Amino acid sequence: MIKPIELVIFDCDGVLVDSERIAVRVQVALGAELGWPLTEGQVIDRFIGRSSASIGEQVAAQLGPEAAAIWSERFEQLHREAVDAELSPVDGLPEALDAITLPTCVASSGSHEKMRHTLGRTGLYERFAGRIYSATEVARGKPAPDLFLHAAKRMGVDPAACVVVEDSRPGIQAARAAGMRAFGYAGGLTPAERLEGTDTVVFHDMRKLPTLLTEQ
Repeated sequence: MIKPIELVIFDCDGVLVDSERIAVRVQVALGAELGWPLTEGQVIDRFIGRSSASIGEQVAAQLGPEAAAIWSERFEQLHREAVDAELSPVDGLPEALDAITLPTCVASSGSHEKMRHTLGRTGLYERFAGRIYSATEVARGKPAPDLFLHAAKRMGVDPAACVVVEDSRPGIQAARAAGMRAFGYAGGLTPAERLEGTDTVVFHDMRKLPTLLTEQ
């Protein structure tokens, strides 16, 4: 028997804030600058949904630890500048949040500092203050289930009664591994077919999320 939903766990980048396009653009530019040419598609496949530590490991394996440190520092600087200049909530997200009556929280691969910045710039931080969890708090990032299980435990909810809203393949895999139902938002950069699978509802318009949640 499927348990009723008691908690909606939102990813941050690409689900709450439209930051993935910024991140991909910056990563492509850094790759060209530091000697690892990457297409947008390659950045999406390799980096989107992954923690900073995971990305750093990939860069270090390709270019060495010194270049990885430079990459990380430059990314934080360039990403922050772009966020300040152009970041907005995901289209339809504020309306969706207004219509969702279930308890919610955030669980992201990003750091708390990054989320304070991005959610703060878009006016969303206060909606989730005190219910924001980062991959820096767990041993393994997505696609491992650790972060979502941590969020459910902190919120006092059985994983089987949780749903996760994600826009990346590693995030969807993490939700499934945690025994949670997944909602794959395909209105961003990740193609819908990379989000499809068991216990996953794929949708393209964030405004439809409240209705989809009531149908589960």
